[in-house]
Amino acid sequence: MTGIKVRSRWPRRQGPGGFSLLELLLALGLGLTLSGVILQALLADGQISLRLGRLVREKDNQRRTLALVQLDLQRSLSVSPNPGAEVSPCGLAGRLPVLHLRTSAGAITYSVGAAPSGIWRGQVLMRCGPAFGLDGATNWASAAQNRVVIDGLPLTPAVWRGCEGLVAASSEATVDLAQSSGKGFSACLDPATGLVALRLAQEFGGGTNQQRMESEQLVAPAEGA
Repeated sequence: MTGIKVRSRWPRRQGPGGFSLLELLLALGLGLTLSGVILQALLADGQISLRLGRLVREKDNQRRTLALVQLDLQRSLSVSPNPGAEVSPCGLAGRLPVLHLRTSAGAITYSVGAAPSGIWRGQVLMRCGPAFGLDGATNWASAAQNRVVIDGLPLTPAVWRGCEGLVAASSEATVDLAQSSGKGFSACLDPATGLVALRLAQEFGGGTNQQRMESEQLVAPAEGA
């Protein structure tokens, strides 16, 4: 009796350790998917690191700016309760004078507004006053200079309420200097104690990566001022 041979519908593997084309394609697809996931994770981690680094730099810039304002405040003889009525030694070009300090060597004015050139971001805080020497000390004999202190101030920041809490114990009504509570650089004065409260706000980045950051400081008058 003649035997009947039945052919298999599936190709046999050639050797005990081989892989079919389908298995190789599946393995390749899984490998590419895993590689894509790892790459996206690395890119996201890099972006987070960049944002954190930017945040640290901007925070340091704010700290130095407020330290400069504090130094000028503590060396001043008085703080004008009405900066807009004072005469600044520099042209303000439409910027709002927020702080006007009287010193023994002349006036120092801090103003907020449009940047003097396109190299700066957003609005800027400018200082009009004596220049600084190569040693970093103020040269009180120099003519007043108008210089950008920090940029990136938002055009419409949240209205600052910090003055109410910082000098809440005052026996007199605090003065919102130049109505600056809605500006990127805000200041208020307690006439009874001479305390000055400051707020500095910045924004940087764009789109979904935009960040805002604020710093506050309370400055006591110099002894004997």
